[in-house]
Amino acid sequence: MQTIYTAQAKVEGGRAGKGRTSDGRLEVTLSTPKTLGGDDGPGTNPEQLFAVGYASCFESALRMVARGQKIALPPGSGIESAVALQKEESGAFRLGVELKGTFPGLPREQGEKLMRDAHQVCPYSNATRGNVDVKLSVA
Repeated sequence: MQTIYTAQAKVEGGRAGKGRTSDGRLEVTLSTPKTLGGDDGPGTNPEQLFAVGYASCFESALRMVARGQKIALPPGSGIESAVALQKEESGAFRLGVELKGTFPGLPREQGEKLMRDAHQVCPYSNATRGNVDVKLSVA
């Protein structure tokens, strides 16, 4: 396998700390939500970062699939994501993801097929398959 890109980041302080990429392009303050026992401060959290990362990667995969199928995505197309931190009865934590595609004017069936096809090639989908429940839908 050939590595084509590596992102590096460092976090100090966990969910209530600070994070920064090695190139300095991203620097974030992290805050823990109240529902997790935190102060719900002004910073972001890992689930929000994952939601943005997954949605952006998934939309890029979807656009690649659409080009390959010679489908022009209408203006206003996009992906909304929701990442849920879940607790199992055993006490273990898991993630659940919902990805919703919006394709104004595109037939629903075509949008649903694009979502399914993108889910097969998106690196985030491939990394989480079998470990994270991912629900796909079209608005």
